[in-house]
Amino acid sequence: MIKQSEVKTNLSMLTDFYEITMGNGYFTNGFKDRIVYFDMFFRHVPNEGGYAIMAGVQQIIDYIDNLVFTEEDIEYLRSCKIFNEEFLNYLANFKFTCDVWAVPEGTPIFPVEPIITVRGPIIQAQLIETMILLSVNHQSLIATKSNRIVRAADGRAVMEFGSRRAQGPDGAILGARAAYIGGCCGTACTICDRDYGVKALGTMAHSWVQLFDSELDAFRAYAREYPSQCTLLVDTYNVLKSGIPNAIKVFNEELVPNGYRPQGIRIDSGDITYLSKKARKMLDEAGFEDCKICASNSLDEYIIRDMLMQGACVDSFGVGERLITSSSEPVFGGVYKLSGVEDENGNITPKIKISENVSKITTPGFKNLWRLYDRETGKAIADLITMNDEVIDETKPYEIFDPDHIWKRKVIKNFKAVNLRKKIFENGKNISKRRELKDIRKYCLEQVDTLWDEVKRFENPHQYYVDLSQKLWDEKNCLISEHSF
Repeated sequence: MIKQSEVKTNLSMLTDFYEITMGNGYFTNGFKDRIVYFDMFFRHVPNEGGYAIMAGVQQIIDYIDNLVFTEEDIEYLRSCKIFNEEFLNYLANFKFTCDVWAVPEGTPIFPVEPIITVRGPIIQAQLIETMILLSVNHQSLIATKSNRIVRAADGRAVMEFGSRRAQGPDGAILGARAAYIGGCCGTACTICDRDYGVKALGTMAHSWVQLFDSELDAFRAYAREYPSQCTLLVDTYNVLKSGIPNAIKVFNEELVPNGYRPQGIRIDSGDITYLSKKARKMLDEAGFEDCKICASNSLDEYIIRDMLMQGACVDSFGVGERLITSSSEPVFGGVYKLSGVEDENGNITPKIKISENVSKITTPGFKNLWRLYDRETGKAIADLITMNDEVIDETKPYEIFDPDHIWKRKVIKNFKAVNLRKKIFENGKNISKRRELKDIRKYCLEQVDTLWDEVKRFENPHQYYVDLSQKLWDEKNCLISEHSF
């Protein structure tokens, strides 16, 4: 397997142009070394769900590790004829020196939480904005969607089948990576197996069946070629009148005599619920109770849930475009906002963005993010955002409250407070430990299990509370009052 750390793709110019023009302005106005704090957060969960899944952090790490401006980059910027020559020289000798904290991939996350924080010189912190946002926005979107689909499948395997419908190569490859984090068992995307170790899966297309003189000939040829992995696509012509009968005939004549058992059949069209019930009965009567039935064809969590409620006899699902594009809501909506400025003595001045749209008012300052767990049940109680210097004493009762409806308060006891974010860069040095993708997937499924079922409902989920500490709430409201006219 090719290690992604060995892939040296230069994406230094993958920025919004304003990040470079502002960098030039910061430089010429004497702010080159001004230390600032930026937070990435998102404002609502896609599909009105109860939670999202963090993904895309490793791509940010790889990007920062390889962040350099080439001679070609500098020449392009010089050709724009708007940049200060000393600033271009700064970029030519660019060295990343920021601190970065991030919530680990696979963690359930919620709106307004600072899932990534960057501390460092303003030019550097601003230049990485686009890559942070596109990495986390895309992969978190797909990981969240895939987790919904996997939960709808209720223990049945879900395969990501969307490569050909993704928005470009990165959409296919990194989308498959994110889908695996969210719980998919494998992918149709071969390169994702090579590069990330996500198992490549697939059977045949209708073109295989159509190429042969008959469906039976097509099935025979496939069974002879792949006897130990024989899954036949049975809906090219007629599932019940030819597809299943021909599959059974080939299983009996090509596989069983040679010591093999069929892996399964796949149904890709028609009323799959009805067809799967009939197919199951035919296979069982023929002695192939162990033959699995796979369903595909424009599936999503709602269709899968309804199929199973109606008794569909399906053992696995191949889900394509509605997963890889999250077509029901294809935007994650994460943003990257300034939250503080540090002076030469290390004192931090909190910064806030005010808006008549309440959801766009930011939470100021250098913050920490905690998840509070009930020690008896192991379930997550709430998340808590505090000032960075605050300590939560688990030995004492702690009062949490809704920051929007402050009369809603609760005193919690016998709880465990876990700091959700990990430091991944210190003074520009990568201090993260690369995690195996299978371990991220396992961690994701374990962490989703710590959420109450009510939070995991597809429609009208229970609101999981993200609270502010009293100290942070006071700071935020003081700044709102200060900037109100």
